[in-house]
Amino acid sequence: MVMDVDKWRKGGYTQKVEEWMTVQKQKRIYQLGSLPPFLLVLAGNIKAVDHRWNQHGLGGDNVDGKCRSLHPGPISLLHWSGKGKPWLRSEARKPCAIDHLWAPYDLDRTSRRSVEE
Repeated sequence: MVMDVDKWRKGGYTQKVEEWMTVQKQKRIYQLGSLPPFLLVLAGNIKAVDHRWNQHGLGGDNVDGKCRSLHPGPISLLHWSGKGKPWLRSEARKPCAIDHLWAPYDLDRTSRRSVEE
């Protein structure tokens, strides 16, 4: 998500998102994680981010063992949206070919490696 922080603050969007999160906590109205409150608050003021900036969906189909490949060309952000997180697949010993991209950021693995060295 990319936003104009000044507009965000002036619009009071944090409070608005938190209000929808409170509604969700009291009575489940959506199933899709953290995205719906933002969609409800921002409505038509959303634009898609090009794939070169956001390689999304890496955790979606991958949860079922259908490992998704990367979009062609340069990528700035790897987004493991969905339930198929690389750290969970690693623990389950069911990695996808792209999970090595997560390895440098795996704090558990990094801390284990530094203790072992």
